[in-house]
Amino acid sequence: MEKVHLETNDAKEKTTEFSLVRVKGTWKRKLGKKVNNETSGTVSAAKIYESITEQGASWTVVSPIVFTYKVTETRRLLDPSNATLLLGHITDPQQLEDIKKSNKPIKRFVVIDQEVYKIYGTKLIEYLEANNVMYKILSLPTTEENKTIAMALKIIDEVHNFSLDRRMEPIIAIGGGVCLDTVGLAASLYRRRTPYIRVPTTLLSYIDASVGAKTGVNFANCKNKLGTYVPPAAAFLDLSFIQTVPRRHISNGLAEMLKMALMKHRGLFELLETHGPMLLDTKCQIENSMYGQNSLQAASQATRIAIVTMLEELAPNLWEDDLNRLVDFGHLISPALEMKVLPSLLHGEAVNIDMSYMVYVSKESGLLTEDEKQRIISCMVGLELPVWHEAFTMELIQTSLQERLKHSGGLVRMPLPVGLGEAVIFNDTTCEILDKAFAKWHEELSGPSDNNGV
Repeated sequence: MEKVHLETNDAKEKTTEFSLVRVKGTWKRKLGKKVNNETSGTVSAAKIYESITEQGASWTVVSPIVFTYKVTETRRLLDPSNATLLLGHITDPQQLEDIKKSNKPIKRFVVIDQEVYKIYGTKLIEYLEANNVMYKILSLPTTEENKTIAMALKIIDEVHNFSLDRRMEPIIAIGGGVCLDTVGLAASLYRRRTPYIRVPTTLLSYIDASVGAKTGVNFANCKNKLGTYVPPAAAFLDLSFIQTVPRRHISNGLAEMLKMALMKHRGLFELLETHGPMLLDTKCQIENSMYGQNSLQAASQATRIAIVTMLEELAPNLWEDDLNRLVDFGHLISPALEMKVLPSLLHGEAVNIDMSYMVYVSKESGLLTEDEKQRIISCMVGLELPVWHEAFTMELIQTSLQERLKHSGGLVRMPLPVGLGEAVIFNDTTCEILDKAFAKWHEELSGPSDNNGV
């Protein structure tokens, strides 16, 4: 397109599209036909649209932002012979070669959850020193209660004092979702965007927080109210970290895995339905298991399917421009529930209680059969997840859905399963259905059980 003439109510408007071409070290506007004669490698993806009216001129800038980041499975990440933690984020072969040949020491700032540091601190230090790294390790209590802007600013202050090269020396975050989210926010704020690397040490963060672009901290008693969309330079996934996680936290991570199964992948649901208890018993470890090859296959299949289905949903919509998101299943009421009862519920547990109720909404809407509903609830119980909580009230549901309307373009955008491994987003679920589902849910699941509430 070279020139476009648009008619407005007030006056005739001429709009011209310009491409941007690099000429002798500077950028120049060029009309479309002239760009064809330029060297192809010097044309920017950005465009400028100039509009002229009787009142004056205006310019509209369209500048695509492209993020490239790697999600890499690895083993023995802290083995000194494994260079992944230090160099695995580099995609340019020449840059990698230059670093290996350079005599300049590698410099890294590491933020690690303090409980993780108690277990892996010595090994981390040995790794860094064996590779002649100049390092600073900041150990912090990265719990949901401490997930604040104050903690993010503390990280920023320490990074500033350490004097990182923001282009070449990424911050490394090692811990669960709170650690990864908080460090991500700090990195995105420091000098407008400093690269960072995520190393998840819980199952929940392994399949969720590590693979997306969102960063954030809690604010005004609301979950992740402050944040950015800045993905890491890389996420390095080592399942061996999960072996030191308590059983409850394995169950917590399986909730997010179940979310993806119910929304997108029947095979993953059936795998969790059949092998969920084994994944709990083995802590998703694929070596030295009494279950042998079955554990190997179940753990690797379940985690990979969960990650791939998550990336399928996130990659085309990193900035959440499209508000219709299947990954919001279980996240309509759970943020308010989680903050209300903090710290008694883990994130995945709150999500599962939300999902459990929504399964009843699907059943009462005619989207699920009674058999499908019972299979899903039985699977949740088999994963040792809570399916009901006394604080999950009808008042909380109504308040949360009203709040969602404010931030979702006036629509509730409620993902609901319409079978096992298939879902649709609805905007017309009636109050009658919500009330009926709640009554049935409360009647059937609120009895005394190890899996009802925590």
